[in-house]
Amino acid sequence: MPDRDDGTPDPERLRRLEERLAQVKLPKAPTKAAINMRHADTAWRMVIELVSGLGIGFAIGYGLDSLFGTMPIFLILFLLIGLAAGIKVMLRTAEELQRKAAQNGQGDLPQTRDDTRGDGS
Repeated sequence: MPDRDDGTPDPERLRRLEERLAQVKLPKAPTKAAINMRHADTAWRMVIELVSGLGIGFAIGYGLDSLFGTMPIFLILFLLIGLAAGIKVMLRTAEELQRKAAQNGQGDLPQTRDDTRGDGS
């Protein structure tokens, strides 16, 4: 019976409904599949950053070589610069993810230093 005879809602039924709503709203622990998906997203992000650096370096080098008529010089130079830039962005992303994991209390990303003092030596 949803309502009483006088038209007011049943307090016991409202209490049970609030308990059920509270249980549904509780944050759930991430599943193994969700964790694996997060790691896959991170891996794809890093691959895309590396390939983007190489692609931009290739495009600039090829364009300059076509413009000046010196085919392999700028291409190789800017491919190496693009590779270095891609690796630098990947490392920055890894540090950012590690910092976020440390703030959230998740220890699932490895530390960049393996020294015990923390001074890098």
